[in-house]
Amino acid sequence: MTLYDIVIHGGRLIDGTGNPWFYGDIAIKDGKIASIGKMNPASGNRAISAKGLVVTPGYIDMHTHSDQPLIADGNAESKVRQGVTLDIIGESQSVAPLAGPVLEEYRVEHRRRNGIETDWSTFTGYFERVMKGGIAINVASGVSPQQVKQVVVGYKERPATREEQEKMNRLVAQAMEEGALGLTAAWHAKGPENPHEVVEMAKVVKGYGGYYGVHLGSEGFDIFEELEKAIRVAREAEIPVHIYHLKMRAKSNWGRVREVIQQIEEARREGLEITANQYPYTAMQHPWRRLFPRWVQNAPWSETIPRFKDPAFRERVIADPEFDQYINEHGGWEGVVASRFDTPALKAFEGKSIAQIAEIRGRDPVATCFDLIFEEGTFIYGVHHTMSEEDVKTVMRVPWVSIGSDGSALNLNYPGKPHPRSFGTNPRVLGKYTREEKVLALEEAVRKMTSLPAQVLGLKDRGLLREGHWADIVVLDPDAVADRATYEDPKQYPKGINYVLVNGAIVIENGDHTGARPGRVIYGPGKRD
Repeated sequence: MTLYDIVIHGGRLIDGTGNPWFYGDIAIKDGKIASIGKMNPASGNRAISAKGLVVTPGYIDMHTHSDQPLIADGNAESKVRQGVTLDIIGESQSVAPLAGPVLEEYRVEHRRRNGIETDWSTFTGYFERVMKGGIAINVASGVSPQQVKQVVVGYKERPATREEQEKMNRLVAQAMEEGALGLTAAWHAKGPENPHEVVEMAKVVKGYGGYYGVHLGSEGFDIFEELEKAIRVAREAEIPVHIYHLKMRAKSNWGRVREVIQQIEEARREGLEITANQYPYTAMQHPWRRLFPRWVQNAPWSETIPRFKDPAFRERVIADPEFDQYINEHGGWEGVVASRFDTPALKAFEGKSIAQIAEIRGRDPVATCFDLIFEEGTFIYGVHHTMSEEDVKTVMRVPWVSIGSDGSALNLNYPGKPHPRSFGTNPRVLGKYTREEKVLALEEAVRKMTSLPAQVLGLKDRGLLREGHWADIVVLDPDAVADRATYEDPKQYPKGINYVLVNGAIVIENGDHTGARPGRVIYGPGKRD
């Protein structure tokens, strides 16, 4: 007589706490872990042998942009093949609220980038849309405060009136009641220009049990000012703060990440709950919009792109000191690489730096950058080589830093040359940094991907191998797990991830995708029916 749906037997269990591994079997029933101990494999309808392998909780990716890709392909191939069972979306641009010019810009961008029609404006609408075709992994979202402000105030950066602040607060409250996890921001250089507005929205989120996740800003020459603004939110709103992809940009800043860590440690000693995540790479990825002064970044896309042909606009950009600063922080013209073009005539330049393209075209790099944006008709997605390998290792050793890819759930048909982090983040930590370079012990690496992010998010039934928890489980070969994705050839799935279960269903079996889509929406603590 079978008692369970699945029994995983004979493996070394790493439970997610950071404790040493131990031998044990796991029984799964109705999507959850029913028992951990020693049991007969025949007691399950299905038995999975983990002999010689390691069994861990599924990985929680604290920082992703999978909102539209999950609709385009619910199989979430590049994520689930890494062992990721939960993606957190919402940084910089969230799926709601959407209205007016914000809705139109979101709609145009994703129609072009992902072939998706945006037929929702609220979190409820998005969650219904993403679940319509099913998803292979779980998903949860934050709400972007800068997007909330754009919906209420518009694109011009000015302080909100009291009435506008109250409307912003109401939109944040609505988002939390529809299931958002918290406030998730991505600021430009120097951080928010009106930090008191963020504090007010964060106080609303605190009332629903959420957190404040933040991309600090430039993460370069202004990082200490940016960090102080994040600490202010933690202090005044009395809310947990989670910093996205902790790093230090620009070669002249290499090594100073230790000062950033020290500043956060001082805030933690004060009693402020501040944590962070990182991705295990020395290059970042985002549109070239971030290369330009804030007055360009803050303007609507539809108004800005046509101006890149205008000599007066170019002169104004070049004369702005922020332009030089941001190019420097992105690795200079040699470090800024075009990862995707949709214009056929520009396709040959994918994977090349602006400096290389400028040489091919016989133009200077500045003019080349402007020309390419105008010809493409949008801000080009770029990979930017600007960080230090030693800094990556320094951050990785910090116990309150988890792992987040800042990538998306993609497949091998995705256009261009995306950052390899979408395909290799977690196996890279487990292979390169754990097994090969011994920056982390395996148990600690797993903790940073499982129970630590679950703690930050306030998830009480995921992130650990525990009876009663959802059966998000990874079975891997610790001697073989590794990333294959490179900057030159990024669309390669990892190796050594044998099985991945999501909510008790097998999605990856012997390294192959089963086509199962058992993922769910994970709602925040303020969700109301």
